[in-house]
Amino acid sequence: MEVSQDVLCRMCESDPRFLKLYEEHQILEKQLEQLERYPFLTAEQEVERKKIQKMKLAGKDEMNQLLKAACNS
Repeated sequence: MEVSQDVLCRMCESDPRFLKLYEEHQILEKQLEQLERYPFLTAEQEVERKKIQKMKLAGKDEMNQLLKAACNS
């Protein structure tokens, strides 16, 4: 789901849970970017990368649910 910057700003201002999820998403994105700088990942780094990806996806799914609920109300 593609969301405009304006909608994101309004959701962050009006929904504390959405703001928390959005901030966590940004942090996880930075962590992934750091791991992707390595040409090769150790087994531990690969596990960490997968864990971050799953957490990021779960947060994004919840943000999408909150957006849908806000649009339907």
